[in-house]
Amino acid sequence: MAITLLLSVTVASAQIKNSKTETVKIYGNCDMCKSTIETAGTLKKVAKVEWNKDTKMATLTYDSTKTSQDEILKRVALAGYDSDKYLAPDDVYDALHGCCQYEREAKVAVSTEMKMVAAENHSNHANHTENTVAKDQVDTPLKVVFDTYFLLKDALVKTDGKAASIIAKDVMTASSAVKMDELAMDVHMVWMKEMKGLIAGATEIAATQDIKKQREFFIPFSKSMYELIKVAKYETPVYLQFCPMANGGKGANWLSKENAVKNPYYGSQMMTCGKTVETIQ
Repeated sequence: MAITLLLSVTVASAQIKNSKTETVKIYGNCDMCKSTIETAGTLKKVAKVEWNKDTKMATLTYDSTKTSQDEILKRVALAGYDSDKYLAPDDVYDALHGCCQYEREAKVAVSTEMKMVAAENHSNHANHTENTVAKDQVDTPLKVVFDTYFLLKDALVKTDGKAASIIAKDVMTASSAVKMDELAMDVHMVWMKEMKGLIAGATEIAATQDIKKQREFFIPFSKSMYELIKVAKYETPVYLQFCPMANGGKGANWLSKENAVKNPYYGSQMMTCGKTVETIQ
């Protein structure tokens, strides 16, 4: 088995430029898990994952100029499999076949660690001033993602499809640059769940300058952003606003830094149509 693994790693390294090889633990049970883990982590000519169901150890061989261990483990986590660095979203894990639902040792370990950190933070809380808290919020790793969302919303308010397309590309860049290991655990879990939808929504908006289509894509995009900002927070209050006329009369939400309504779904046609339904702070 050792010889076979060595040979397969050697072949993978030969096919991948600037190859780097590392071993990490990924939790799973069976051959079905093996197939899913390896498929999720592998990218043609960029990354190769080989997982051993007995040891739970994965050999990662990848082009270090194009990807990283973190990016590979994120993809594996989004497929339902925990590592010691990244946890699968609960709903994805729950959807795994019964034989694939492994003991979530990493989640228990992380939860215990987070409780200890939370207890320490609580004991030190009295020593933090309001200014320190504000600075922590401003420095959130997701601030650029939120800022570009608000710029995109403003472009839709102005009915500027060209600007919206350009800003949506900035949202994609900001989202791709997020380092999940810098996120608090509760934020990390939501980010894992919403990341695909956010990047997909930004990609769709960036791909067109048709304002009608952009506004349609903005509906689910805003829903994912709401789930994220609700747990991550922002440096100032954020207002969830609702227009009953949007989405073919079904209604749609968006986020704003201003309590005054400026409707991104209709712009100047119905600028003030809607109301604030929640304040996030």
